[in-house]
Amino acid sequence: MRREEFYREARDDRDGPLHGLSVLDVTKVWSGPLATSLLADMGANVLRVELPHGRDGEVPPEIPGTGLSWFRETVNRNKRSVGLDLRQPAGRDAFLELVRDADLVVENYKPGTLHGWGVGYADCRRVRPDIVVVSITGWGQYGPDVDRPAYDPVVQAASGWMSLNGDPAGRPVRAPTFLADELAGLHAAVGALAALAHRDRTGEGQHVDVAMLDSLLASSCGLLTLAAAGAPPARWGNQTDFAVPSNVYRCLDGDIYLSVALDKHWRALAETIGRPELARAPGYGRGAQRRQNRGAVDDLVAAWCRPRPVGEVMAAFRAAGLVAERVRTLAEVAGDPHVRERDMLQPTVLHNGATAPLTGPAVKFSRTPTRIRRGAPAAGADSRDVLGDTAPHPDGS
Repeated sequence: MRREEFYREARDDRDGPLHGLSVLDVTKVWSGPLATSLLADMGANVLRVELPHGRDGEVPPEIPGTGLSWFRETVNRNKRSVGLDLRQPAGRDAFLELVRDADLVVENYKPGTLHGWGVGYADCRRVRPDIVVVSITGWGQYGPDVDRPAYDPVVQAASGWMSLNGDPAGRPVRAPTFLADELAGLHAAVGALAALAHRDRTGEGQHVDVAMLDSLLASSCGLLTLAAAGAPPARWGNQTDFAVPSNVYRCLDGDIYLSVALDKHWRALAETIGRPELARAPGYGRGAQRRQNRGAVDDLVAAWCRPRPVGEVMAAFRAAGLVAERVRTLAEVAGDPHVRERDMLQPTVLHNGATAPLTGPAVKFSRTPTRIRRGAPAAGADSRDVLGDTAPHPDGS
């Protein structure tokens, strides 16, 4: 299918499938801003509520040539910003007025923080009975650990995820991305949409509780079940417990990853590497046999790849229909024509006039296309437009 065919019935009068949804974003750092960024990308009107001259998310490094932080610009695009200090009476009152016309509030402060400021779920519900409030925290709204502080790598450690990552002979290794934050943001966005669908059917709002710990456990391929049942999984590094060979293999000028999960793929691999006699040989022909003979199988593939350039190896594997890819850097991926065609890098004008290639939305909609409509706003940039002359003074009065 060509791009033009996929979008042949696209509308141009909507910002996305969530056009018209009103969201108040009372979040910081990554998990909460990510959740609201997903909603904003899909067309929701997201109003970020932050300190008038705050610097949340201004984490180094800067995007070259812009003077602006990659962190804030990535996760706050497609939003507007109103400057309110919710700790002050004027800020609290102005926020609750915004709640009257909102569909959804997303926050990720420690449990009880917003309640202490007079803008928690119960306070929001008093001014809009059917409001949906999504709260993202490290450990949830209830349970013995709710008062603990949390950062993404700490949750990776506490969840058991970090213990499974890294070389089997090495130390535990954290994910290079904010994995717990990312998954919590994704679950929060899904939870928000589910709660809104329930409200559409019943008129009932509700409080949605998303914990980073729960999100990481729920998105760990069911491995928690194995551990609870007495069969805790091992650390495999680049290999897997169920498919052999599956590993990173060094070539003459780079690395490739090959995964052979099916016996027919093993037979194709045996032919490709010039060892057809191993296609059905004992110790090689069946998946269970290869798992028992892991070292010999892995060494065989490694020895064939080592003296050959990546291009030759990949051409041979693709001709055989094998599942393999070259290990690329992100810089290489950024130049990939397929990535560009998928709009995963979108040149975006930022609030200071600079332009940067921001990472685009993952989900594509044929009828209501999504895109990055604007860069992240400066803190409080839309206060006058939203609040008019009633906007509190930056000092909170």
